[in-house]
Amino acid sequence: MTDTTHSAGTIPARFSLKKLFFALLAGAVGLAAAFFLLVSKPAPQPKLADALPPTLVTIVVATPISVALPVETQGTVEPRRRINLVAQVGGKIAEVSNHFSAGSFIGAGEVLLQIEQDDYQFAIARAQSQVAAAEQRVAEERGRNLQAKREWRDLESVDANALFLREPQLRAAQASLAAAQADLDAARLALARTAITAPFDGRIESKHADVGQYLSAGTKVADIYATDLMEVRLPLTDSQLALLDLPLREMDDIESRSVVISSRFAGQLWQWQGLIKRIQASVDRDSRVVYAIAEIAAPFALSETGRPPLVPGMFVTADIPSRAIFGVSELPANALRSDNTVLVVGEEQRLQRYEVDVKLRRTDTVWVVGLAAGMRVVSSHSNALAAGSLVEIMSNLTQGQL
Repeated sequence: MTDTTHSAGTIPARFSLKKLFFALLAGAVGLAAAFFLLVSKPAPQPKLADALPPTLVTIVVATPISVALPVETQGTVEPRRRINLVAQVGGKIAEVSNHFSAGSFIGAGEVLLQIEQDDYQFAIARAQSQVAAAEQRVAEERGRNLQAKREWRDLESVDANALFLREPQLRAAQASLAAAQADLDAARLALARTAITAPFDGRIESKHADVGQYLSAGTKVADIYATDLMEVRLPLTDSQLALLDLPLREMDDIESRSVVISSRFAGQLWQWQGLIKRIQASVDRDSRVVYAIAEIAAPFALSETGRPPLVPGMFVTADIPSRAIFGVSELPANALRSDNTVLVVGEEQRLQRYEVDVKLRRTDTVWVVGLAAGMRVVSSHSNALAAGSLVEIMSNLTQGQL
């Protein structure tokens, strides 16, 4: 019994040691095989990346010239003279001119309204009566003065008394005559002012009175403006002023500054010639611009082309030629970058960045200074282009390459 129990207990222990040995051996062989595979694996060979093809660009060749650039600005047409026509005396309107209506043209001195004259004629009659009475008094005092002189001479006195000679009385009578004459002149002037006339050749913009209406002195009867000249206030920025070089103090040479006024009316574009006559006295406090005043003569003159008149309120565009600028290159607007630089195709077909001085900028075109003749400027920039980039000019490619 004792031997059987001992033999049965030793067999499982020997069997477990054998399994452990083989497991360890298999693990060691696996590790050795993995290490061998890792060590014997060939190292990766370096491979050069394919070179990027050059970027295709279009260019424009810079050709600097001397040119007077057109400075473009805008404004609204206004008459040089516009007034409120008012009545200088009171009264009822007796009659009006056939031309007294909005839009009518009027001539200088033309009677537009006539105020009733009866009251003013009565005033003239009274003033004439006062003048006659004053003249009579002056004549009487002169006679008394002469009589007093004779009496004083008969007294054989050297020094005559002024009061005895009635000299103060004569001067008072003469003053009364002068006052009466002034009253008569004032009455005649008031009568003349019952006729309300146009002060200049012009046009009635609006009217505020009509026949039968009673007017007080100072009542506005119409708004009129002169038709001999029109004005346009043209705002100019600091850069535009630098191009034009307008005299800001003396205006001796201002009359040589011509301007072309353009406006679209009835579906067509019309033009007028004008002159910049002066600069406004102050800088605009809101926009910080300076206003140049352009004048256009004979805005209502007939034209063989059927050009309409230049009337107040029309919105116009003005082109003012600048002084001659040397070394100006004309480029497409897309060639200019946001930092006022351009990209130029240099040696070895690589891009170089050039800073330029922008003189004038339009929607499709810019005029710059700072480029040499023959420089090849990239006509359209993109984010893919930068200084140092290798490029190829599209015009240099053959048809097969395209």
